[in-house]
Amino acid sequence: MARHFALALSLSLLFQASPQRGRAQEPADGSLAEAPNSMADPASAAPPSSDDGFFSRWFSMVAATQAEQPHWITPVVTVTPRLEQEFRYDFSRQVQPNGTTVLDNYGGSKGLEIIPASHIELLINPPPYIVRSVNGVPDGWGDVSFLLKYRILAANEERGNYILTAFLGGSIPTGSYTNGTKDATITPTIAAGKGWGNFDVTSTFGVILPVEETNLIGRQIVWNSVAQYRVLRKIWPEAEVNYTHFSQGPNDGKTQLFLTPGIVFGKFPVWHRLGFTVGTGVQIAATQFHTYNHKYILTVRFPF
Repeated sequence: MARHFALALSLSLLFQASPQRGRAQEPADGSLAEAPNSMADPASAAPPSSDDGFFSRWFSMVAATQAEQPHWITPVVTVTPRLEQEFRYDFSRQVQPNGTTVLDNYGGSKGLEIIPASHIELLINPPPYIVRSVNGVPDGWGDVSFLLKYRILAANEERGNYILTAFLGGSIPTGSYTNGTKDATITPTIAAGKGWGNFDVTSTFGVILPVEETNLIGRQIVWNSVAQYRVLRKIWPEAEVNYTHFSQGPNDGKTQLFLTPGIVFGKFPVWHRLGFTVGTGVQIAATQFHTYNHKYILTVRFPF
């Protein structure tokens, strides 16, 4: 955990190069939702001069890209279709179906999120560390994962308040012992969202596909939806539905559904572009079949 937070803090050294040209240049993750009428039109912004440094030009591009999309907060579980730039660290405690076995996940397969180009986001997630309370079951690292987002279309609060994004995710089997999958996976996903004032709804639909041994690992159809409402500008209560259907593999034909109430607070400014966001929620099994009974989640983000 210390290593991950050290990486997040080291990124803050880059922020001195960030342009400070008013609220239109601030990052998203809820900050601009306070005053959407103050957002500048990216097309009318003056282009950076040739004397500007690399980071100044990069942050200007990021600010213009995020100004074009809605300024909702990122949910606790559902991956947002919005393009984000942040470091994220999650912790979860999972209670197994027997009600006694506990599994702690440090990292939550979250990590660095950057916007390298307009309409594109890249997520690089180091392996989580899994701690089990069962005697004889070894602790260890999980799988490395990544996600590429391409934003197909978007409109901010002044121009329609909607977004549509395509994802391509994947994982590499780096897990130790039984803490990861047997083979690499790819996950194509489509995500969309629509807002009405302080209320917004986001939904994602994807398929987890193993590259080999599908009959042993199985495929998963994953659908997540979330409804959020902004209160007092920086408080975002939410309700999520997390659905998974299993095809082939050990859980062939089974379906599980979790209901996830949660709340997110932020974004709170820290220094220059650096901010702080924190959220929590609990997944509660709503179907007879479930791979765990419930899960408590804490999420910490440092948008920049």
